[in-house]
Amino acid sequence: MLAARDWLWLRPWFPRRFGRLPVVRILARRTARDLFDLCAGFVYSQVVLAAVRLRLCDILAEGPLATAPLAARLGLNEEATRRLLDATDALGLTMPRPRGRHGLDELGLALVGSPQVAALIEHHALLYQDLADPVALLRGEAGETGMARFWAYARSESPSGVPDGRVADYSALMAATQTLIADDILTAHPPGRVRRWLDVGGGEGVFAAAVARRAPGARVTVFDLPAVAERARTRMAAEGLADRVGAVGGSFLTDPLPEGADVISLVRVLHDHDDAAVRTILAAARRALAPGGRLLIAEPMAGTRGAEPIGGAYFGFYLMAMGSGRARTPETLRQLLAEAGFSRITMADNHQPLLVRVCVAHAEAA
Repeated sequence: MLAARDWLWLRPWFPRRFGRLPVVRILARRTARDLFDLCAGFVYSQVVLAAVRLRLCDILAEGPLATAPLAARLGLNEEATRRLLDATDALGLTMPRPRGRHGLDELGLALVGSPQVAALIEHHALLYQDLADPVALLRGEAGETGMARFWAYARSESPSGVPDGRVADYSALMAATQTLIADDILTAHPPGRVRRWLDVGGGEGVFAAAVARRAPGARVTVFDLPAVAERARTRMAAEGLADRVGAVGGSFLTDPLPEGADVISLVRVLHDHDDAAVRTILAAARRALAPGGRLLIAEPMAGTRGAEPIGGAYFGFYLMAMGSGRARTPETLRQLLAEAGFSRITMADNHQPLLVRVCVAHAEAA
């Protein structure tokens, strides 16, 4: 069937003879729009970046404005402001309002309510620099990327020795975006009456703090590089959780994990690493878990229905620019977990599978 479709569409006479048929015309228009969006995607992203840097949505959240006063707030002339509004109207960030004013559309409202997304949009400016020559990136000829420098410990021979100044920006970004998913993960897999929870690669402790708030009787530990663990201690002290959320410094690739946790979580960790490293991390988690304990994995996964471009295209090239890792399917994760000695591996339903999916595996008692 697919071979026949390919053969027909590649014949030069096909559109001439059958292009006026309603079904073919609808398909052709949809294909043309999709193809144009592929070509124009970078321009769309730059329009969004301009809106974020100019704080367009924040300004319009105060109320609709006409072009002239909006231009003054943006620091643009009126012609540039109209051009920006034409673009943001088309992308669903803004919309015309009565009396020549503009206000927020649905995506603009969502952006104002999610400052973490704005931080991610700013971060993408670095990624786009690395993607300026995607063929060189694919061939390994791009040299050291900006993303690899940003993710300072990715290729370090001694990641535990990376100082705070090298991890600060990446840790701050991960902390900002962790709030987008923490509640969703813990709703899909509630902590219940867990006593000891270990969050491996837990960064500044945003997810660990969410666990502690949902499970008041639990002792929660963050395990991350020493410089990152110190940032977690500082954050937990500021949030009044230092007596219940601790942090241990080390590398999960070379150092043993603290033992005896009922639950170990890996939130957006495994997809940053290649298979060999993932096997090391899973084996370490299996050894560290208490008998009968659970491993909770939450991360973007390939093959997620409705999010195929996110796993296949976005994270494929994002992680290539970072220097390691890939989005994996649930089936691939199940195989890796089984190799590490886990059983009863299930996928939990969560509300935002486009951002992360949730997998739970058990370390059965001997």
